[in-house]
Amino acid sequence: MTETVNADPAELAKFSELAHRWWDLESEFRPLHEINPLRLEWIESIAPIAGCRVLDVGCGGGILADAMARRGGDVLGIDLADKALKVAQLHALEAATRGVKYRNISAEALAVEQPESFDIVTCMEMLEHVPQPASVVQACARLAKPGGWVFFSTIHRNLKSFLLAIVGAEYVLGMLPRGTHEYRKLIRPSELAAYCRAAGLDLRQTRGLQHNPVTRRYWLSDDTSVNYMFATRKPAPTLS
Repeated sequence: MTETVNADPAELAKFSELAHRWWDLESEFRPLHEINPLRLEWIESIAPIAGCRVLDVGCGGGILADAMARRGGDVLGIDLADKALKVAQLHALEAATRGVKYRNISAEALAVEQPESFDIVTCMEMLEHVPQPASVVQACARLAKPGGWVFFSTIHRNLKSFLLAIVGAEYVLGMLPRGTHEYRKLIRPSELAAYCRAAGLDLRQTRGLQHNPVTRRYWLSDDTSVNYMFATRKPAPTLS
């Protein structure tokens, strides 16, 4: 029986076509480089990375995975876009980044292979690109150790996010390639919270990510109406 992979071939092709530009700081991936310090510091403020086994789901070219390895994590980055993974591997060699490895495997398949293996699981800017985001959330929960942390980031589905994240970022300002996001695939915080509850994850913190396109400054806030992040934790077993 052939296993159905939770991936959109068009999405994989889109990111594979741009793979060679992942580490170009002036490319389509510039916003990811600019927000990476913010999301890294936020993760570390909740779950210190050094000495932890860390998984980055949907790692792309390795921007976050590489940074977490430099913070002392034993990091595995996974993705189904093979060209992006090759770029990530090449960058790790060129930058002499220790403690990071990459694999072409889905979160669901890895969850079968290595359940409850990671202290920290991150899944950033990925859920809005897959056909079944709830399945990825379930897999991330399975991959986390009891007491482990699971972090998600994605985009709200509402009129404001449509105007700012799609019309503004893709069509007016050209910050992202046109077609990067599909409105129908965006995820409301209430929907992601429901996915997390169904997966047995406790939602501990939410943060919004805001941007001033004139100054190119990003900052964290309590406003989750466009870009937002969740910090969730897998309950540790209670002593009877």
